Amino acid sequence: MGITKKDLFTSQQNELAALAKAFAHPARIAIIDYLLKSETCINGDLVQELGLAQATISQHLRELRDSGIIKGSIEGSSICYCLDPIRWKEVDSQFSNLFSRLSEPAKGDCC
Repeated sequence: MGITKKDLFTSQQNELAALAKAFAHPARIAIIDYLLKSETCINGDLVQELGLAQATISQHLRELRDSGIIKGSIEGSSICYCLDPIRWKEVDSQFSNLFSRLSEPAKGDCC
């Protein structure tokens, strides 16, 4: 069996790409915005807030949960979701590290 394309990259590059994928849909950004404002929510609140179908919301929540950005707890017949503050800081650090590596735009012949 040959190497996979992911094997060509570092674990940090693969993780950052997976995180970028988790952020790569406007519905997921809207969910994160809502969670940042409310600090917690019930899944049904998101359906009313975003105007998307329950199944669609659930798929986006699963992507965010799989990346560790959000976590959920069962409260009766509902699941309460919130941002994972520890993971959020890790994600912030990873993206900040990438973006801060360009200190000044290159001068001269480059673009």
